[in-house]
Amino acid sequence: CRTGHAFVGEYYSSFVPSETTSCPCGEHIQTREHILAMCPTFESNRDTLRSPSEDLVITDILGTEKGIEALADFLKETDAFKKARRTDPSQTNSQPSSASE
Repeated sequence: CRTGHAFVGEYYSSFVPSETTSCPCGEHIQTREHILAMCPTFESNRDTLRSPSEDLVITDILGTEKGIEALADFLKETDAFKKARRTDPSQTNSQPSSASE
């Protein structure tokens, strides 16, 4: 997250073009700043991040010891920045198995 290498659209647009760059909330390009300060998905968890930075200044969150500690708590609470699992439809067995076969 601090280095810019994260499972977010901003990174994907440059390094993994096969991945979607939008946020599940509908934002066109998902960025670290969007997730930490603006995404409605995580609004209820932002108080954790406001402890080191009331105005959610990214450099305060990512560049100070207090900010990193708050970020770690935020990540534990939200699973933000985790790789979304894709479901491969070809791996899904749509036919119920029969014990008599």
